[in-house]
Amino acid sequence: MDRLDGPPRLILVADLDCTLVDHDDPENTHLLRFNALWEAHYRHDSLLVYSTGRSMLSYLNLGKKKPLLTPDIAITSVGSEIAYCGELVVFDDVWVARLSEMWNRDIVVEETSKFPQLEPQPERSQEQHKVSFYVEREHAVEIMKVLPGILMERGVDVKMVYSNDYAFDVLPGKSGKGGGLTYLLEKLENEGKQSSNILVCGDSGNDAELFNISQAYGVMVSNSHKELLQWHEENAKDNPNIILASERCAAGIIEALQRFNLGPSFSPRDVLDAEHFQEEVLDPAHEVVQFYLFYEKWRSGEVDKSDKYLQNLKSLSSPLGIFVHPSGVEKPIHEWIDDLKTLHGEGKEKQFHIWLDRVLFSHISSDTWIVKFDKHELSEGKVRSCSTRVLLSCQEEKQKLAWMHIHQSWLAGFCSDDQETWIF
Repeated sequence: MDRLDGPPRLILVADLDCTLVDHDDPENTHLLRFNALWEAHYRHDSLLVYSTGRSMLSYLNLGKKKPLLTPDIAITSVGSEIAYCGELVVFDDVWVARLSEMWNRDIVVEETSKFPQLEPQPERSQEQHKVSFYVEREHAVEIMKVLPGILMERGVDVKMVYSNDYAFDVLPGKSGKGGGLTYLLEKLENEGKQSSNILVCGDSGNDAELFNISQAYGVMVSNSHKELLQWHEENAKDNPNIILASERCAAGIIEALQRFNLGPSFSPRDVLDAEHFQEEVLDPAHEVVQFYLFYEKWRSGEVDKSDKYLQNLKSLSSPLGIFVHPSGVEKPIHEWIDDLKTLHGEGKEKQFHIWLDRVLFSHISSDTWIVKFDKHELSEGKVRSCSTRVLLSCQEEKQKLAWMHIHQSWLAGFCSDDQETWIF
């Protein structure tokens, strides 16, 4: 949050599984659409918040399987953890202390063990401030009627969350996804960074609390579970600020941005005509996202193998510009563009995709920007990632941004065993 000087233009709060991430879409089509939209138009002045039932470790493991962007903030373990995701992940100790009030995990475990219907989830799903079980709905309803009173008699205040017709979580009374988000919004307000635009996104019962945040818009994606749809019918069917999307998962989130008029909702990935990839928009983030999407389409053979595209790239880069390969090899940018000729269509059968993450830019002079981002490249199931810096300068006579310098270095744990096809 420190990277913003004032209130964020938008705070987008999204559940992960079956909301942002569609596990039935191996191509991650709409997630990649969302990624391009966020990095091109929102990252520099908005906040991306993940609110998930997964633990921090489980969320990080999901990021190894799906092309997830790095959030600004992660609310994990059904609201029982809050972490700020800059260069380092920093947990909110104040929130931990607040949850520890009137909470005793040992007592919760002792009392819940008296209900044989509750099957403890694996140890990896248990947290300091979360005790998790599997249980059928009919038993969950009955247990939720009596367990809070039993625990309160022993000085423990709890909140119980049931979702997906099997997951039963016992949490501190102040916890939950709604509690975590409320705390976060209060903290932003105290820092003078309260936003007038908040969008919450969910699909299951443990997301219902998010939609109780009065100042927020809400979208329930079209594939939402019945317990959330029932909650909507009972609590929000007449609330115009909470909608049921007609689209699944990330596509439903994009739909909500448009319906609530919260900002751009046309993803750069929706541009079908390659000739319009280089629009006359002096926006550094948009520029780099569009460039790498063209590069993906070129490698995948989704655009014609035409010299006019390569000449266009050359016209948007300095003849003196240098590209520094992650291996340390330096070469003029125009020579690297020439090398693209041999790579046209080679990624077609390799499920080749590129996504950029943490695209941030800063002015270093009146007409020059430095853009920093992480680039991830997926090919044949293998991801290669590098940290990238691009120097862009405004061509006043053309009113376009020119690429002056590109420098890439491998991110920790990544390298390439195929230097020839790692171009940009």
